[in-house]
Amino acid sequence: MRYANEKIVEKLRKRYPEGCRVELVKMDDTQAPPIGTKGTVFGVDDAGSIMVSWDSGSHLSIIYGEDLCRKINE
Repeated sequence: MRYANEKIVEKLRKRYPEGCRVELVKMDDTQAPPIGTKGTVFGVDDAGSIMVSWDSGSHLSIIYGEDLCRKINE
């Protein structure tokens, strides 16, 4: 697992501001929402995890260096 340093966390916070929409591309978790699920970002924590409120009701975060999402325009 890779860890995000302060510079990376700042970049992630700028790229994924609170309220932006994302789509799940990859998440290695048995409780992960299905690939393609959309959600709304509610923050990026100090470890670089993108905190998402998924439309499916889940709140699993996108873990930096492990999971993938893409920003979408709706």
